[in-house]
Amino acid sequence: MFITARELVRWGMGFVMVVAAFLAGEPFVQAGGGDAVSEPRDDAAGDVQIARLQKDIPGLMNEAGVPGMAVVVLREGKIRWAQNFGVKNVKSGTELDDGTIFEAASLSKPVFAYGVLKLVEQGKIGLDVPLTKYLPKPYIEGDSRLEKITARIVLSHRTGFPNWRDDGNALTIHFTPGERFSYSGEGFVYLQRVVEQIAGKPLNDVMNELVFVPLGMSSSSYVWRADFDDRTATGHDGDGNPQELWKPKEAVAASSLNTTAHDYALFVAAVLNDVGLKAATFRAMETPQIAVDPECTNCTERTPKELSKNIFWGLGWGIQKGGSEESLWHWGDNGSFKCFVVANPREKSGVVMFTNSENGLSIAPVVVRDATGSEAPAFSWVKYDRYDSAAMRFRKTVREKGADGAVEEFSGALKDGTISEDTVNSVGYSLLRQKKTAEAIRAFRLNTELHPQSANAFDSLGEAYMAAGEKMLAIENYEKSLKIDPKKTNAVKQLKKLREQTEQKDVMK
Repeated sequence: MFITARELVRWGMGFVMVVAAFLAGEPFVQAGGGDAVSEPRDDAAGDVQIARLQKDIPGLMNEAGVPGMAVVVLREGKIRWAQNFGVKNVKSGTELDDGTIFEAASLSKPVFAYGVLKLVEQGKIGLDVPLTKYLPKPYIEGDSRLEKITARIVLSHRTGFPNWRDDGNALTIHFTPGERFSYSGEGFVYLQRVVEQIAGKPLNDVMNELVFVPLGMSSSSYVWRADFDDRTATGHDGDGNPQELWKPKEAVAASSLNTTAHDYALFVAAVLNDVGLKAATFRAMETPQIAVDPECTNCTERTPKELSKNIFWGLGWGIQKGGSEESLWHWGDNGSFKCFVVANPREKSGVVMFTNSENGLSIAPVVVRDATGSEAPAFSWVKYDRYDSAAMRFRKTVREKGADGAVEEFSGALKDGTISEDTVNSVGYSLLRQKKTAEAIRAFRLNTELHPQSANAFDSLGEAYMAAGEKMLAIENYEKSLKIDPKKTNAVKQLKKLREQTEQKDVMK
């Protein structure tokens, strides 16, 4: 039988783990599969928190319409329990297993940060050296504030960059780097370019060398691998419809990691056990660099009225404080894939959860509470609708009774803001994807009535009218959007396109 190098590495890591467990006099329990009705493994027997997870997760998934979830619990710096629930794809019905690949989304960032800190320890990059020193030309032109951006500033989300620039627009700095927090994937891509320049190779090769191979993460990559085709989960929208897979050909440090729950748990275990970096570097990673704005994650145009007392950012990780407890955390959101991680370095405990659903984070607060025994303050900041909220029930009623029926049933919650503008907007786009254009228009128009000062509400309604072929109504709503916010670049772009089409039609007449 021919054994590939990758298989040899995987087999070798497993052998080392078995021998280590044997020498320590402990049972070896590999993160394994199983379905919603399987019993907890022997090593987890009698563990109240794990028993609660085993009991609660199937019902939560059913309530929220989450097709598949993989969960790993870490205790004493090791994997204590791992379980797979549900299916990779609702159409195929194939069950999740230990090798199932998920999009890690923004959980890509802590892994990248770990790699960057290895380069810092190797003396290849300075944590507080302006990144412009490492590139042959400025990353953006005409802004001297670029000189203030360092690796530390990027990893703590203080660059002044937006999360992502609009298509076709130049990247700009919105506030003096370092002065406040604003979550930014663009900042991580900037640091990625520096890392690639320093290393002289693509990011995924760097991460293989610095992180994946040393930690035994044999199923992890920032670019798509051929063996992922048969192993991957499929993302699902909020209505349970399978979505097209993103197979990244180029690495994106902020978002393109594909991995398994087990592989990611190996990374978390390394963080909990101070593996791969000096203790002082880990303490720097876990030290708050900045407090966040409690009302905002993407805050380029907003100066905080006050700073959060319990949510901070370290180097690549969020830091949350609840009572006497302090833990690292991060969330991931690539649309139809949602995930979450918590790691408590003092207790050497943590939980990793991956889902293949737009609704995945709606049940994350309960899963994390069951696994850790305490509420996670981070969920109040990222503000995802809970599975049992009026917003999620509104979404379900739209599916069952249509937009008009849902609006009538939830009129009170819509008017008093219990159901947010973002929720209604998301429902509208879901209806658009299903080609239910008239119902989408109903949802978007409702948002303009409830939020008449929202440029985004009119922009979305304009898009729905475009889909319906109602060009004049689309123009009217894009103009209203721009009147509220002249910087609304999508409205500018769409108006230009619509007016050119109208002019061409007039000429043809």
